[in-house]
Amino acid sequence: MCANVIVAEDDEKQAELLRRYLEREGHSVTLVGDGLAALDLVRHREPDLLVLDVMMPRADGLDVVRVLRAECRELPVLMLTARATEDDLLLGLDLGADDYVTKPYSPRELMARVRTLLRRSRRATGGEPADAALLTVGALVVDPTRHVVSVGGAAVECTPGEFRILAALATEPDRVFSRQQLLAELHGFDRYISDRTVDVHIMNLRKKIEPAPRRPARLLTVFGVGYKLTDPAKAAARASS
Repeated sequence: MCANVIVAEDDEKQAELLRRYLEREGHSVTLVGDGLAALDLVRHREPDLLVLDVMMPRADGLDVVRVLRAECRELPVLMLTARATEDDLLLGLDLGADDYVTKPYSPRELMARVRTLLRRSRRATGGEPADAALLTVGALVVDPTRHVVSVGGAAVECTPGEFRILAALATEPDRVFSRQQLLAELHGFDRYISDRTVDVHIMNLRKKIEPAPRRPARLLTVFGVGYKLTDPAKAAARASS
């Protein structure tokens, strides 16, 4: 699974270490040392993955993610941070990062995260199978092949993390998924990020697919258990029968 990877890291020793491990896995790697350079390179190179340090000169990693998602760029973003508090991690995920690794990190763990992001990204080499079926739940349609979501025919922009959660829910409508099950869809067991990570993605998805996000009809909470995706029309028919 060879990919074009941009590493934005202002610590030269850390950057070279990352380059060495990524190239050992067969990836093509470009290094930049500040946030503005990272933004410029992403716009011109359209990489398969951005490995992004949070604390950088000129523009920090959070600002970079904020701008990229505002531009509707869907490339996977793996953030590196020395900030290990839950609020910091959730902020990054809320802005559109797909995964976090806290410093100091194990290079083997980091490479495992990279492989997972690339494997699950629509831009990874090999991608989704060409004959992957559409996932339809009422007016909501998830296309795993093209990494597209629509509601009532209107396109919905999702980050890779949001897409993976929505696709997992759409594979089995009305099944209740626990937070840990949905977290596993993102990047497996993670000792750094709590299951509140899923809550952030669910909140963002509701803003995008629900007519009234504060009164969700599609993406429902099952209190004490987790979340499920349902067809509002079928739910209404069952309730009236």
